Amino acid sequence: MENNTVYSIPRIGDKAPSFKAVTTQGDINFPDDYAGKWTILFSHPADFTPVCTSEFMTFASMEEEFKQLNTQLVGLSVDGLYSHIAWLRNIKEKIEYKGMKNVEVKFPLIEDIKMEVAKLYGMLQPGESSTKAVRAVFFIDPHGIIRAIIYYPLSLGRNFDELKRVIIGLQTADHFKVALPADWRPGDDVIVPTAGSCGVAKERMEVPEEGVTCHDWFFCTKKLEKEKVEKALGKKM
Repeated sequence: MENNTVYSIPRIGDKAPSFKAVTTQGDINFPDDYAGKWTILFSHPADFTPVCTSEFMTFASMEEEFKQLNTQLVGLSVDGLYSHIAWLRNIKEKIEYKGMKNVEVKFPLIEDIKMEVAKLYGMLQPGESSTKAVRAVFFIDPHGIIRAIIYYPLSLGRNFDELKRVIIGLQTADHFKVALPADWRPGDDVIVPTAGSCGVAKERMEVPEEGVTCHDWFFCTKKLEKEKVEKALGKKM
């Protein structure tokens, strides 16, 4: 029989759905336990699978970089706690990949056998798999608000440079009250918020603010030095 079950997906701007869960690092109350921090909540399809193994090794190897950005990693799959523990031990003791070895995963990995959290966050996509979570990534700010969401299919591993760029970008946009253009990296120009009226916009074009370049009335940019971003975020990029 065809499975037509539809699971709701939290949206950008929503309060992150709350839940309590057992993890490899003890019980958690999400997102309350991480109030004041940014959080990346991500799902993977299954323990003891190759793509997921490569991802967890990469996440673990980058954990300190995320911590320096005041960001907590929290993983999830629909496997049980003992499977999680055995898999993470296997990674540490046996797997060497791309120069990474003896990798210890210290961030929590949620047990979700009943798929309760996966359903709560729309991590189950029946068209892809009704029994495994897809590779969902939720970026949650220190106030518990979902700020960005990325989904990947089972067959495609995540781009970790992009995951880190998203965190840096969100924090930069918040701190400096700017928007960020395509492919933005720290040190690139940022977008000045659009003027409130056409008249003000035309005036900005005729007499631009110091340091502001207007490409048209609706599209103005300014320099934002990498050092300023690093100082604001407390992190060397």
